[in-house]
Amino acid sequence: MTLDDLRVFVAVCRAGSLSAAARELGCTQSAVSQHVRRLEREVGVGLVERQSRGVLPTRAGRVLRQAAEEGMSGLDLALRRLAEIARGDGGVVRIATGSVTVRHFMAAAVAEFRRLHPRVSLEFRTESSSRGCFDALREPGLDLAWVTLGAPLRGIEQRPVVRLPWVLAVPVDDELAGRERVEAVDLAGLRLIGLPEGSTSRAQLEASCAELGIPAAASDTSVADWDTAILLAELGVGHAVVPDLPGWRADERPGLRLVPVPELPPLTVGWAVRRWDTLSPSAHAFADTVTRHNTGS
Repeated sequence: MTLDDLRVFVAVCRAGSLSAAARELGCTQSAVSQHVRRLEREVGVGLVERQSRGVLPTRAGRVLRQAAEEGMSGLDLALRRLAEIARGDGGVVRIATGSVTVRHFMAAAVAEFRRLHPRVSLEFRTESSSRGCFDALREPGLDLAWVTLGAPLRGIEQRPVVRLPWVLAVPVDDELAGRERVEAVDLAGLRLIGLPEGSTSRAQLEASCAELGIPAAASDTSVADWDTAILLAELGVGHAVVPDLPGWRADERPGLRLVPVPELPPLTVGWAVRRWDTLSPSAHAFADTVTRHNTGS
């Protein structure tokens, strides 16, 4: 069993077919098949099931894929760090984020980090959801992901940074705009702007409402990010229940009110990494800088 065998096997599982994996790896389909067959001979069980539209990992294949991905991600990160040491430069920190993350959580931290670490490059990869950030984190080369924290994931460490209370965004002339707080039961009669489909924030909001006995609110509109929900609420398109992000209250939005909904449990956001103890010093420094700016510590 070689490292190349494992890399090819993981690529096959990810791509779902031998031909797609071959295109991704720049080799022939025959070569891909040879790697998979060699692994199957060595472990003594089938690792993939060949179907009409491609292949799927067997139960044994899923076990091997998970172990291989975890091991290779750590090895790839170590090789990157060794290359940075050999070059003697500051290296690169690669971060997966959501579409509004940098603006609301990282702007000041990025400016400070660039001033203190001018030789370190920052590369941001925008994903549409925290789930996408988690998936990206399993790929080689990525250091950090800023996510809405959820259930534990094997091979991923999550660290909370800030808890965001929920608010109801309404136009200034709305009957709810003058309240000091909105009760969760008040949400039942509203047509809310839907948070991003498949997002962790949407799932947690729906789960919290269900626990409080609040029926799912009707929604005519859904959005791709929290900022768009806020904008549409200000324009009077509908109401939006959103996390109270840093910077919104500082913005001049004379046509908008953000009314707290304290019954809803806060949304926790923060860092996700494969392993904190294998992060480069530069990645550690960037994560610490962002955390300090969001917690004031």
